[in-house]
Amino acid sequence: MADDRTDERLELVERLERRGHVENPRTLDALRVVPRHEFVPEGSRRSAYADRPLSIGRGQTISAPHMVGVMADRLDPDPTDRVLEIGTGCGYHAAVTAELLSEGHLYSVEYEPELAERARETLAELGYDDVSVRTGDGHDGWSEHAPYDGAYLTCAPPSVPDAVIEQVEPGGVVVAPVGTGRQRLVTIEKRSDGTVDRTDHGGVRFVTMSGG
Repeated sequence: MADDRTDERLELVERLERRGHVENPRTLDALRVVPRHEFVPEGSRRSAYADRPLSIGRGQTISAPHMVGVMADRLDPDPTDRVLEIGTGCGYHAAVTAELLSEGHLYSVEYEPELAERARETLAELGYDDVSVRTGDGHDGWSEHAPYDGAYLTCAPPSVPDAVIEQVEPGGVVVAPVGTGRQRLVTIEKRSDGTVDRTDHGGVRFVTMSGG
């Protein structure tokens, strides 16, 4: 991986850890490794290691690093897991998740063809062969590779699509921002009988989910 901004990234992760935003050592290690500046447009690279969202075009954003870390902590995948991501965006969140899946695989769905292609190219250039990206409507999930051990959304629907929940195995977790207007970050744990437990983790702000 070409990378000349390691010090900035390490300083960012140190701040996130000090503030208590991210607690899992595996997540912190992943954030230390992934070069966020490689995923943002040239005009925004100066701000790549600021802890805030940045525009990536097509009305979409790359999430703030602390939020990527928070969601990764909530998902907490095992290294061998198969995970579904809805909303590839620029591919940064996918790369962080892939760092947690040393023997697993991430399947990611992006609504905007231009963003999907750009993310696919960036991920390939950086060596993330364990991430597959397709263009499609995330409301449908990606049934071809189901069932998944876990899933997460990087965009906010009114409620988590049924297809996404159905494609996660019993015992798995879905992490997602939900709501129109006032959004909440939730985790949905799927029981063996198909019912779910939902936990609310507080207010967030994400782009609205497209499609559906």
